[in-house]
Amino acid sequence: MWYPPKVTIPPAEPVSVAEAKLQCNVLHDDDDALLGAIIAAARDHVEGYCGTPLATQTVEVKCDDFCDMARLPIAPAQSVTTIIYTDTSGDEQTLSASVYEERFDGLEAAVVPAYGQRWPVKRAGSRITLTAVVGYETTPPAVKHAMLLWIAEAYLNRENAETPGWTAFDALLTNYRR
Repeated sequence: MWYPPKVTIPPAEPVSVAEAKLQCNVLHDDDDALLGAIIAAARDHVEGYCGTPLATQTVEVKCDDFCDMARLPIAPAQSVTTIIYTDTSGDEQTLSASVYEERFDGLEAAVVPAYGQRWPVKRAGSRITLTAVVGYETTPPAVKHAMLLWIAEAYLNRENAETPGWTAFDALLTNYRR
């Protein structure tokens, strides 16, 4: 079982204030702080909607057993930084990278034992901590465009409005949901 991830190194926003101003047709600097906040909200919303991290960030996530590594809860993944577990003596150990293999295939990510290796025995009841770099190295154009649509809507209509059914936002992000 996986537990909720903790971001240890936050992402840089995938949309700049300049890009947001261009999308919103804003020619002044008065609303730069507001646009920065809307950009962060848009990234957070899209990450929640798609169930994936957008921009490169480092996360720490814990699981109960090594078999959980067969499907990581976060994708896309770029690399595993560390895997830490508690051995049967109660000592914390960092697993050597030679023991495991990363299998990152788009929105599916796994860590499996390398050829001829097996997972070590861990202390019963202890958790395994995986630290990994996740998110897209370059945000897909459709995702970035969906964010810009959301940002423009949030900037131009700052009041709570009823959302219609299926929108261009939904259509652009449908292939990036996990």
